[in-house]
Amino acid sequence: MFGLLFFILFTPGASEFICMSSDLEMSYTFCDSTPHAFTFNLTPCSTMNKPIWKAALTWIPGSDITFLKIIFQVWYNGAKALHWKEVLCSGADDEYAMCGMLKGETIATTFDIKGARIEFPKGNYKIILQGFSDESENNMVVCLNFTMIVKQDIF
Repeated sequence: MFGLLFFILFTPGASEFICMSSDLEMSYTFCDSTPHAFTFNLTPCSTMNKPIWKAALTWIPGSDITFLKIIFQVWYNGAKALHWKEVLCSGADDEYAMCGMLKGETIATTFDIKGARIEFPKGNYKIILQGFSDESENNMVVCLNFTMIVKQDIF
């Protein structure tokens, strides 16, 4: 139940089954046609006990990261559940280490994802994470499409 979730994303369009436990299954694909060098680790592979997931991210961006806007969308059983936008890098007083990285440099960082803030009811989730290098959302630098299946309610 507390297995390691690890994936390396290089091939666009390839779907990869990345996590399976008694209460959770996850898979991913890129939603754009550009190949990426990207790794992501997540432990534990579970939604039980409102975990704080430990995440590690390594990414070699295909463009400079002087500006980065993230759009995070979640669908639950086919209905839109969340649409969130955030500018992570603006070019001035940025708090994230990846801000200011140049094309081809390796971004390696760790962070917590606090599952305790969210209770995931049993069901199917589609999660789209898009990153743009411009405010107008025309220059996408990364796009990931995750499928998450929560097999049992936590109640």
